Parts: sequence; C-alpha cells; structure tokens
Amino acid sequence: MTLFKEKASLTAFSLVLSLYTLAAFHVPFFSHAIKLVGGGFNGVVIIGTAALLLLCMDYLLYYLLVWCGRIIGRVLICLTLVGDAVMLFGVVAYDVLVTDEMMGNVLNTQSSEVAGFLSWQPFLYIFLLAVLPSIYVLGRKVEYGSWKHMLANVGVCIGLFVAAIFGNMKNWPWIDRNSTELGSLIMPWSYIINTFRFYASEREKNQKEIPLPDVTAMSDTRDVCVLIIGESARRDRFSLLGYERETNRFTVQDSVKAYPAIASNTYTRAGVKAILEAMDVPELYEILPNYLQRAGADVVWRTHNWGEPPVHTGKYFTFTDLARRYPEADDRYDGLLLEGLKEEIEASDSAKLLVVIHAYTNHGPSYNTNYPKEFEVFTPVCNTVEMSQTSPEELNNAYDNSIVYTDYLMHQVIEVLRGVKDRRAMMLFVSDHGESLGENNLYMHGVPLSMAPREQLEIPLVLWTSDTTLQYKDLPEVGQHHVFHTVLRFMGVESPAFNEELCIFAKN
Repeated sequence: MTLFKEKASLTAFSLVLSLYTLAAFHVPFFSHAIKLVGGGFNGVVIIGTAALLLLCMDYLLYYLLVWCGRIIGRVLICLTLVGDAVMLFGVVAYDVLVTDEMMGNVLNTQSSEVAGFLSWQPFLYIFLLAVLPSIYVLGRKVEYGSWKHMLANVGVCIGLFVAAIFGNMKNWPWIDRNSTELGSLIMPWSYIINTFRFYASEREKNQKEIPLPDVTAMSDTRDVCVLIIGESARRDRFSLLGYERETNRFTVQDSVKAYPAIASNTYTRAGVKAILEAMDVPELYEILPNYLQRAGADVVWRTHNWGEPPVHTGKYFTFTDLARRYPEADDRYDGLLLEGLKEEIEASDSAKLLVVIHAYTNHGPSYNTNYPKEFEVFTPVCNTVEMSQTSPEELNNAYDNSIVYTDYLMHQVIEVLRGVKDRRAMMLFVSDHGESLGENNLYMHGVPLSMAPREQLEIPLVLWTSDTTLQYKDLPEVGQHHVFHTVLRFMGVESPAFNEELCIFAKN
C-alpha cells in the first residue's frame, strides 16, 4: 500500500493520531460537556477550546513518544490505544468515571473478578479502536526531522495550549467546578494520571501503620466475634429494613438487629478501611484485627475478596487456601468461606477470638453467578455482563437473589455460633458500599464521593449476639466506624481508642 511505502512527516503522523483519538475516544467527554455548558456562544467557545486543548495534549504526547522512543514510542502508543478502548468500553457500558479510586479498583481486581466482566463487546472495542489503528502506528514510515524542527513543533503546540487556557480565563470557575467529571473522560490522560495518583496515595497512606494506644484491660469472658464484610450490599434490598421482597427469609428467624447504615465511600478499599479503623482519618491507623492481635486475641481472616489494609495474623486464608483445605467443598460460591468455621473456633485456645469473613456474593456485573441455583427465587434473571442491555426486572432479580444468598450465609454463621457452647458469640454483618442498578443510568459502584448517589452509599448493618443482657442503642442510622467500637465493647476490651458515641451496644 502506498500509505505504508511513502514517508510522512512526524507532524502529519502525530496530527492524524491526535485527530483520531479526539474523534474515537472522546464522544462521552463532549456529550457530558455539552450537557454541562448548555447553549449559547460561550458554550460553543468552551467546547471548541476543549477540543483544541485535547488535540494539543495528544499531539504533544504522540510526537514526543515517537521522536524520542522511535519503535518503543510506537509500541507505547499502541498500548495507550488499547487502554483507551478498554476505558471507553467501561465508560459506555457502565457509565463509570475514570478516577484514581476507579483505577485502584481496576489495579486490584483479581483474575476471577475479571472473568465476570468478559463478553464479546470489549474485544470488539479493542479490535476496532485499538488493533486496527495500531497497524497504521507500527507500519507508517515517518520522517523524524531535526532537533530544530522538533523544538519548533513542541513550542507551537505548547503556545497554542497556553493561549487556549488564558484566552478562557472567564471560564476557569466552570472548568474547576466540572474538572473531576470531565477530567475522568479524557483519554489516555485520565487513566495514566489517575494510576500514578492512586499509587502515590497508597504509598503515602501505607508507609507505616500508626499504632493505637495500648489496651488497658480485657474482661475474663471467652468471646468470639464473626465480622462479615459484605460486598456491594445496599440496604434498600434488605427486607429486615423494609424491602417488600422477602430477601432476609433466613435471618428473620434469628432475632437479629438491623440498622440502616451509611458507607464512608463507594469503593472497596475505602469501605473496608473504614470498617476496620477506629476513626475517620486519611492516615492508616492500626486496624481492628491488628489491634486485637497485639492485645493477645486470636484473629482469623478468611477472604474471597481484596482491598483490606495489611492484616497482621498468621491465620490469613484466601479462597484458594480454603479450597485446598476443604477439597470436597464447592469452591464456586462464598459458602466455602464457612467451611470448617466451627472447628476453627473450637480449636482456638485464646479467650478472645475475632474471625473476619470478607465476602464477594453481591459483586457485579454477574450477580447470577454468585449464588447456587437453589437461591434463584426471583426470576427471570440477567445472564449477561452488559447490565445496560438487560431489562431492569432481570437485573434486579439477579441482584436480589444474591442478597438472599448473603442472608443465608449470615444465618449459617449464626447457626455455627449457636453451636459454640463455651463462648459468648456475636455475628456482625456490614457492607463495604452499596450498588447502583441502573438508577440515573449508573451501574455498580465507584462514583466519586462528592457526586455519589445514595444507592452506592446506603448499606445495611446486621447484628446477632448470644448475650441477651446486651442492649442495643436506638440509633436512626449508623456508620462503618461503629464496627470497631461495637466489637471492642462486646469483647470486653477497654482502650483509650474506644468511643462511646460510635458503639451500638449501650453501656451496662
């Protein structure tokens, strides 16, 4: 082909790629920007300026990558095209915003979780929008030009960029107000910058766990607490809290106490941190399992999920570990997390025992694959990962069935604890965050906290205890930070870190 035989200037090569990126990957950006600006001449100016800025940014990126990196630069461009295609699919299919929080979710996603998102559509996006253009990127011959030519190109590009910015000074307040939403839709900058932001924030938070004040006293009772950290369970789907469907058909028999609760954020890492920490702070303080372990308690962690801060216990079991320990058990569902639980509790020689179960059951988009068939009580169900392509009825049925299975798991834990005769026992369930099921065209979770819908923040907290002397406080709503202090009171742990206002049990 003549296209691949003749050399193009690096200027033309970079301009073609920049125009392609603008047209192929920024439809959501411009659609959202047009909604925000409304009409009028100033709106046209803002949209036109945005297009020029995006063009300059991508042109500069492509030009410098190829000029400095040659073939390596071309390969890097191809990788950004793949990234652009994947992120565009996420934005279109799930209406997500590409923030540092969302990149944290992506980078911490397990391979088993990725499988739940797979369908033919993302591969079509990658093939059409990334693979085919990459043929041009790798095959087009380029005249690189001299140093002077490179500096002139870079200078002109930066000049246009600066002129566009300062020529729109009156619109800076509008840009600042909408920068989070619009910035998350700019490819490839959104995921590149937010990946670095995520890792920078993680390094800063996890450099060193700040110790809490030492425990001052512990009761002489033998206690066991099973803390179940749920995944994506929203409180308006719990019949214990008023949902018209019978989704809590198991625990309704167990004399449980259910509270409406509010999550601290909309993604797993932040939610789990809030559940385990004593106070709402950005720094990483000593979390509940580590604190109790240091005080002499026995701590067991069983997980089918991810995102927790560093846990300091020798009894940390992943789903794979549990599948190896119990080869006869069904390793497709969260029921595996409960295998051998009673024996593990009875084998502990410590007076204080905390068992944390980090579940996965209500995680999308494949809700229907997260529970055994006998729990499919609401039909028909959504059988596709393309949540926006299914009917609301099917999507809600599948999600509600996953809530029924979560309720069954809570009931099973309570049954195990009832069978433990020599310990006071408590089961506490709380979700890491809520879930969107198509409301306002949003799906799943991860929307930035400043604009998060209530569906992603309103969660349930469910308690059961064998100690009938304990009295529950009459609280209209609780939060994830109530967990730390409620567990301390139940287990008879006295500490300067304890906060009476964040304890669900009344003082005796």
